[in-house]
Amino acid sequence: MADTQWHDAPGDTDRTEHIDETLIAPAPGIAPSLAEQVARVPTSPGCYLWKDAAGTVIYVGKAKNLRARMRQYVQLTDERQKIPLMMQLVASFDYLVVESEHEALVLERNLIGQYHPYFNVDFKDDKSYPFIALTKGDLFPAIKYTRERHRPGTRYFGPYTDSRAARDTIDTIRKVIPICIATCAEWKRCRRLAEAHKGDEDILGLIMAEKGRPCFDYHVGRGPGACVGAITPEDYAKNVRRVERFLSGKRSEVTGELKAEMAEAAADLDFERAARLKRRLEVIDGLDDRQQVVFPSRVDLDVIGFYREETIAGACVFAVREGRTVRSCEFILDKGLDVDEDELVSGFVKRYYDETADIPAEVDVAVELADAEVLGEWLTEKRGHICRLHRPQRGEKRHLLETCERNARHALMRYMMRTGYADDRTNQALLELESALALPAPPLRIECFDISTIHGRFTVASMVVFTNGRPDKSQYRRFRVRSVTGEANDFLSMQEVLGRRYAPERMADERFGSRPDLLVVDGGKPQLTAALTQLSELGLDIPACGLAKADEEVFVPWDDTPVVLPNGSASLYLIKQVRDEAHRFAITFHRELRDKAMTVSVLDEVEGVGPTRKKAIMRHFGSLKRLRAASVEDIAAVKGVPEPVARAVYETLRSLGAADAPEDEGEREGVR
Repeated sequence: MADTQWHDAPGDTDRTEHIDETLIAPAPGIAPSLAEQVARVPTSPGCYLWKDAAGTVIYVGKAKNLRARMRQYVQLTDERQKIPLMMQLVASFDYLVVESEHEALVLERNLIGQYHPYFNVDFKDDKSYPFIALTKGDLFPAIKYTRERHRPGTRYFGPYTDSRAARDTIDTIRKVIPICIATCAEWKRCRRLAEAHKGDEDILGLIMAEKGRPCFDYHVGRGPGACVGAITPEDYAKNVRRVERFLSGKRSEVTGELKAEMAEAAADLDFERAARLKRRLEVIDGLDDRQQVVFPSRVDLDVIGFYREETIAGACVFAVREGRTVRSCEFILDKGLDVDEDELVSGFVKRYYDETADIPAEVDVAVELADAEVLGEWLTEKRGHICRLHRPQRGEKRHLLETCERNARHALMRYMMRTGYADDRTNQALLELESALALPAPPLRIECFDISTIHGRFTVASMVVFTNGRPDKSQYRRFRVRSVTGEANDFLSMQEVLGRRYAPERMADERFGSRPDLLVVDGGKPQLTAALTQLSELGLDIPACGLAKADEEVFVPWDDTPVVLPNGSASLYLIKQVRDEAHRFAITFHRELRDKAMTVSVLDEVEGVGPTRKKAIMRHFGSLKRLRAASVEDIAAVKGVPEPVARAVYETLRSLGAADAPEDEGEREGVR
């Protein structure tokens, strides 16, 4: 890397094109502030390292202009959610100056691998993943399963997240292309002989033929016989090149060569050799039969899908070679919704392709990356040919990306189930809520209420219950609000619902469950005040809070200033989940009532539809949406509805549907 310079803050300004003239020099003996130190940073490309008070590196980033990028952090103009929390911990920084943004990207990846900063995206367990390797530094290279990385003279293929799949791949390759395996004792002896007779490769075959002992793999056709001089280094090298092409997904080239050799052997009447080659071709055909044909063209690409939870994410990589998915890998990342999707995807791409030599012509992801051009240059340099990052919008690539995202979700769910991650996270959330809201105990039972209405019509409320941090759907309840008609009044609606829920007879009713440890209302201080007023009238002292949607602030009765739970914290995730579930449940009930009312009024206008037929039609279709989508034949299929009446229903729905479409759209926007 050319002209890389390491600097400690406040920084060496030898390469600084312009020093900020607005900087006010600190008084003698007073340490400059972080902003003053950043103002002395050069405007060159490079990497910056934010450190905490203990000197630990907590974040590494790259920039085309170091000073401008770092100013966004200290001035909090970077809009990423994690930045305010991170900058509260930052006490100092270092930076490295390089020649170009491309060099900065390579350096960033190396620094992240060296320091493993908390705020950078990385693998959750940071374990070493399996690779398939070829020891190309040997006279007779061997194939092996390994977790080592970047040993000189060795080419690696992977990583594989399924160790069994990696071992099965090695077994399959040796059925198709005879090659030595690194665990073979005879190959190790052959390797020692080759090292002892460097420069005498011409006679090495004779020495091995005289002193060698054939291994078992040679007898069953999986070893080429290097241990007994049965193959020359030149012919062995051809097999190695075939293995490399096979592992790179270029199976058609290998198939073509084997077919040509089989035809040649048959022409020479060497039917035994031709039969061996035919069996190897059958192994490849069997692999192709098990592979899903993704594209009709022979494209080479990687498709990367993600599924994010609050502080954890799953990633899945489909390696498509010559139009077929030859490998899929799954990873768990230590960041999720607590970082921007762009940052998560970019961080994973850097980490994954830093470890693998198998780079395709195209990498498909679901977002437009800000540094896509620099990443493309880096991948192109590693590959030796053009590689571009692409965001598929439609077609086969988009469909495969969605499949990849589903696999990422399942991978994450399996990890959470296997490790008990969800249980640990839930326990942490309950303890955090106990502390943040000054509760007497962890809120093992949480009840949340939400109101849904359209200008006072079809006003309903929902009550959802979370027990031990999990939805308890058997305890969910829904209410039709009776006291408010003709106008939207969330405060009166909330008071009515709470009065009914916490009335003495309901509190004594086992069907409503036990007294909650925490009451959550959807809204800010006014909604919380309405709830507390109603609880006071009932003589109940139940801990309560309100959650506002705008800034996710938690309002409490004992302080006018809302409690702000940290972004990415387990407690914020849980209370948002409770609030969103109450909102979903209320909206569902509201739309159900509205659809029923609209359906009844529409059918009342159709001649020939009385109470019996109306009931039969609604029982058959279940909702207005399904009824509107039905054909005349579908409606006539309802028992007791003749074809003329079915046609009248159909035409009425069509005429009303066209006229009411804009109004329906407006009503959807008005739903709370």
